[in-house]
Amino acid sequence: MIKFNDTMPRERARGMNAVVLAFVGDAVWSLYVRESLVFEADYKTGTLQKLASERVSAKGQAKLLEKIEGTLTEEEHDIFRRGRNAKKPTKSKNASVAEYNISTGVEAVIGFLYLVGDYARIEELLSGEFA
Repeated sequence: MIKFNDTMPRERARGMNAVVLAFVGDAVWSLYVRESLVFEADYKTGTLQKLASERVSAKGQAKLLEKIEGTLTEEEHDIFRRGRNAKKPTKSKNASVAEYNISTGVEAVIGFLYLVGDYARIEELLSGEFA
């Protein structure tokens, strides 16, 4: 039985389908953004939703990549490329194909790091987003 925050071996996570990594990464990124906003100030829920949507969107994740791309390790770059180039089961309604592909790559990196339990690295990559 799995426990909350269980980790998996790096080799197993590295071998996972990039879209599956992105599936997990999307949830982690969303929680990170929401938690950061709640700690940042005493916003009303409508404002929280608006601010979170801006950052969690494909466009927001494309902006995030601009900030972190130079800091990605070789392993993270590889996972990003796999996510960006993967065939996706859905299309974005509010972003370009390029932005959507980038966001999937970013989510794959975050999902990979989460699954292997490298929470410090997630914090390192994402903390600049709210500085």
